[in-house]
Amino acid sequence: MHTYDPALTDLVLGSLRDRLSNRPALNHPGEGDKLDQALAGLIGPEGNDPAEVLRLWTEQLAPTTITVDSPRFLSFVPAAPTQAAALFDALVSCSSIQGVSWLLASGPIAAENQILRLLADLAGMPAAAGGCFVSGGSAGNLSALVTARDTARHRRGLGPYDRVRFAVSDQAHSSIGNALRIIGVEPFTVPTVDHRLTGPALRAALLADADPSDVIGVAATAGTTNAGIIDDLSGIATVAREFDLWLHVDGAYGGAGLLAPSVRDRYRGIEYADSLVIDPHKWLFAPFDCATLLYRDPRLARTAHTQDASYLDALHTDDTQWNPSDYAHHLSRRARGLPLWFSLAVHGTRAYSEAIEKALTLARATAALIRNTPHLELIREPELSAVLFRRIGWTAEDYAEWSARLLAGQTAFVAPTGWEGATVARFAFLHPETTLEIVEEIVGTMA
Repeated sequence: MHTYDPALTDLVLGSLRDRLSNRPALNHPGEGDKLDQALAGLIGPEGNDPAEVLRLWTEQLAPTTITVDSPRFLSFVPAAPTQAAALFDALVSCSSIQGVSWLLASGPIAAENQILRLLADLAGMPAAAGGCFVSGGSAGNLSALVTARDTARHRRGLGPYDRVRFAVSDQAHSSIGNALRIIGVEPFTVPTVDHRLTGPALRAALLADADPSDVIGVAATAGTTNAGIIDDLSGIATVAREFDLWLHVDGAYGGAGLLAPSVRDRYRGIEYADSLVIDPHKWLFAPFDCATLLYRDPRLARTAHTQDASYLDALHTDDTQWNPSDYAHHLSRRARGLPLWFSLAVHGTRAYSEAIEKALTLARATAALIRNTPHLELIREPELSAVLFRRIGWTAEDYAEWSARLLAGQTAFVAPTGWEGATVARFAFLHPETTLEIVEEIVGTMA
């Protein structure tokens, strides 16, 4: 089973070359009974002809995967990995790198740390800042909030069951609330001003609370998922210092905008973050799954997350060695930062800035198109690359039917969303090859 098979290698590499050279269609969701029928009996005591298994994948399974790296995928937050990143991801996968520790993967970790340093510098974090790559924003937010909780309990002399709360807004990503539930920290919800968390609102909420002493931190957002709104990071940072709060910034989607000169000033205050999450598998053109987690003071994360066991002692003999397993809730991990490292080394940061600016420019042009279309209404000016708008007179059912029709015709994948209790339309731009002509084609179907 473990012998090298050149024919099998050529077969799979041929499929990979075809996938990278020919962008697939948007495709459609699959039907459970048909997929079950296609897979029936495949896994058993005896093996199968690899060419037949690959054919099953190509003809039956792959077409049921909606293609998130299509320029016509405009829902949720898309992904568009560069060819360089996708190719290097294949190399990383077949190398079976155990990216847990410096002992096992010093070269890969050094390369990952080079990218972490780049992002920390873009955010204006201090020279000592550092962290690791995790699977996504959910893992990053969870790990950061664990560090915040444990740090606050230690500094304030609190016990493991003493009540602690974390300030959040109603616009925070769902993973923030989920993480707080997991780690036993209550949310302290702060009202937003026009869907943006502000420093004055945070201060007012704290002062109005009967006993705000158990509020240990605040989670701000650098680019909300639904509308791309950047919180008042500077104002929030001021209040966080005033009340001795941990400042966590969730920039999973929007943090990549730090590379875009046209919006760079909107992130003022991010340099004060105690922890920061940015997902390269979103707007930094890396493949899934890849998120960066940065700490102002990584020593605090190491105290919270380092796992002690006799079989791990060999990993902790030298405090100067950087072990990614010490900075998040994970232990086993792949070196998921390497595809981004390779792509940035190949293309340079200027190319990334230009690609991000393309999405921002398209969002502004789309907003103008919507403003000038009588039956459409722009909900708010885009701050980043998400555009919210409504078709006047449409119901939720109308949006759902329209979205299904677009996908059925392979025109685009545009899922409706909710805004202030109503169903609306939303474009999420990220792919550099998404054009205004594609947008005009989609908008034309709403007449």
